[in-house]
Amino acid sequence: MFRPLWSDHIPAELRRNLIKAGAKQEAVEHRLEEMAAYFPGASVTGYEGLIDSMTNHPKDRHVLAAAVAGRADVLVTENLRDFPAEAAGRYEITLCGQDDFLLGLLELYPGEVLSALRRQASRYRREPRTVSALLGVLGGQGQGCPQFASQCFAML
Repeated sequence: MFRPLWSDHIPAELRRNLIKAGAKQEAVEHRLEEMAAYFPGASVTGYEGLIDSMTNHPKDRHVLAAAVAGRADVLVTENLRDFPAEAAGRYEITLCGQDDFLLGLLELYPGEVLSALRRQASRYRREPRTVSALLGVLGGQGQGCPQFASQCFAML
């Protein structure tokens, strides 16, 4: 349904932020290994020379540079304030939050999205072990996907 892309900086940032939030080192490393295994072509190379020409917030220029180098159509971020529309627009990259991105996928591929949610919930050893419980987490406070969760609930 989509091809994720990330700069070499993203896994390091994710590692740092998850550990800072209290995640266990082993769990973080497992997540990063799973990301690399399931999305082997996601790591973009050759973007470093573009970083200085990006006009978004300096700390996030590597993200936009990787999107440009990877020929992304959409940049999904909850940090839209650091990515002015004109900074990405000049490269014909659309900016959106995760809720809007997931709503778009649901609209285009409803069966596949619901099937993916079922698979994800079935693989958990602890809660959330049902699609409804998973949607409760995704739509919960601070998760950023309330509209997506609501639409999925309506389709169950």
